[in-house]
Amino acid sequence: MLDSPSPQRTPLSDLGEFALIDRLTAAVEIKAPSTKKGVGDDAAILDFEDSEVLISKDLLVEGVHFDLGYVPLKHLGYKSAVVNFSDIYAMNGIPSQLLIGMAVSNRFPVEALEEIYAGMLLACSRYGVDLVGGDTTSSQSGLILSVTAVGHVPKGTAVRRDGAQAGDLLVVTGDLGAAYMGLQVLEREKAAYQANPNLQPELQGHEYVLERQLKPEARKDLRPLLKDLGVTPTSMMDVSDGLSSEILHLGTQSGLGCTIYEDKIPMDPQMMHLAEEFGINPITAVLNGGEDYEILFTIPMAEWDKIKGNPSLTPIGHMTQDKVFQMVTNAGQSIPLEAQGWTAFQGE
Repeated sequence: MLDSPSPQRTPLSDLGEFALIDRLTAAVEIKAPSTKKGVGDDAAILDFEDSEVLISKDLLVEGVHFDLGYVPLKHLGYKSAVVNFSDIYAMNGIPSQLLIGMAVSNRFPVEALEEIYAGMLLACSRYGVDLVGGDTTSSQSGLILSVTAVGHVPKGTAVRRDGAQAGDLLVVTGDLGAAYMGLQVLEREKAAYQANPNLQPELQGHEYVLERQLKPEARKDLRPLLKDLGVTPTSMMDVSDGLSSEILHLGTQSGLGCTIYEDKIPMDPQMMHLAEEFGINPITAVLNGGEDYEILFTIPMAEWDKIKGNPSLTPIGHMTQDKVFQMVTNAGQSIPLEAQGWTAFQGE
């Protein structure tokens, strides 16, 4: 986990807009060769020469995407940056710049914004990314973050969602479902606190799933790993909205179906035990949970030997010509895969 926030509380009204920008960006260091001009002008100047530019944007709204009742501000800043880096890695690219938009109400002191920026800058430092600009304004509805990541990929090497071929293996990195179970722990402890503020949260033993929810990491290791293995994915995307939804995205855009196998899906033992404690089928957490930020990709069947036995990569199924999406359960039954992950406007 990340360090605790500062106890100081400087009202935003004590600083003008430009003084606030100067204070929040004082720790920014330019490292990427493609950054010709960062914070301080009307626009950043980037130069990628022979590379193609990749741009990804996320909007995070208080009460919709995060709950400040249990999400530390520094963790929020870190996560908001990393999930955008994940989108760049999911196209075989390398993130290099970040832009931050922030709308805040006057209930937040200057130190709160500094905590958010500290998390973002820590992420930038760990991933070799430059924070090159953004905007800060007032809000009447809580905290809103708008985060844009810019990256690059050598021309002709970007991997999109629509390139899978029938018969390709479907492969995933890491393990799935832990971020969702981390959220369940946080929600449970929040409810217990609201019922009795004297209770201490019971978080011990749940460090892994909490880390996966509060401080996810993007798979920057995948690009060099696949290069070393001599493997070229035919399609690729990150797992942010649940495995089921992502498989449907990938298959639909490639004009294919997919069959996956429950017994092949990688799950952490702590996640599985915790799911059973909550009365949740672990596979439900995997298919519908989301926020794992692992990478889902396809490769030709002929490349199976190159990845076989690699602890970071797990084949979970294959692409099919018939446009049917299904999972074969541990009991040998075939059940349809449906997009049951988070839907932005499902309540409207």
